Amino acid sequence: MNFEAILGHHLLDHAYFPLFSRGGFTLSVSKHSVTMWVVAAGLAAVLSAAARGRSGAGLLLRTAVEEVVLFIRDKIVAPVFGHAADAFLPYFLTLFFFILGCNLWGLLPGSSAVTGNVSVTASLALCTFALINLSGIREYGVVKHLKHFVPGGLPSIWWLSPILVPLIFLIEIVGMGAKCVALCIRLFANIISGHIVSLAFLCMIFIFSQFGAAVGLGVAPAAVGLALFVMALDLLVALIQAYIFTLLTALFVGMAVHPH
Repeated sequence: MNFEAILGHHLLDHAYFPLFSRGGFTLSVSKHSVTMWVVAAGLAAVLSAAARGRSGAGLLLRTAVEEVVLFIRDKIVAPVFGHAADAFLPYFLTLFFFILGCNLWGLLPGSSAVTGNVSVTASLALCTFALINLSGIREYGVVKHLKHFVPGGLPSIWWLSPILVPLIFLIEIVGMGAKCVALCIRLFANIISGHIVSLAFLCMIFIFSQFGAAVGLGVAPAAVGLALFVMALDLLVALIQAYIFTLLTALFVGMAVHPH
């Protein structure tokens, strides 16, 4: 049994057909891109149904979604952005529900864990990087936004300032990039690790069956039980990681909007 092949089939992206190719770059319709389209369409359908729910299951769905929306607004966005919370709320709601939807979709049998793809999490982190700078520029303008990268109170010694100011500016830029890289790696690592562990437990059945069918059958209950336990934890991880990514993005953007 080839564990590497099974892992690659479940976690890695696979191109279906190319859209266009130029030079060394090829843009293809892939398994993960289709999965993200399906998740986005499913979220649009579910959230639209929740908005129209008036009775029965629709009302229950609406109440559940409203509680999540109010939590994100009152506990994440409003404390960071204050009176500007309503302007930022749609983005953070979209971010939270999209990551949560992708995380949960990856737990379905035969599905694809798109948030276990570092390219996807890097794209989400790049959106955060862009929002940080665009929000700061929108609030203060380009020049003043860039000035905020150099904190006040630096020594005003004539020969030290030309060295210290560019150095601090560079450190702050690198720090901002490091925050976004941390967002990318945190989501990617937490999602992919759960899938790897679950598959490893299931593969133990086939590994031990090499010593005999009876040995494989004896290991099967424990292996399946451990895999189910890890998948149950992954349900919690899916929610927690969507919350953490949204919270940290709000904090990073808030630091650009309110640098002091």
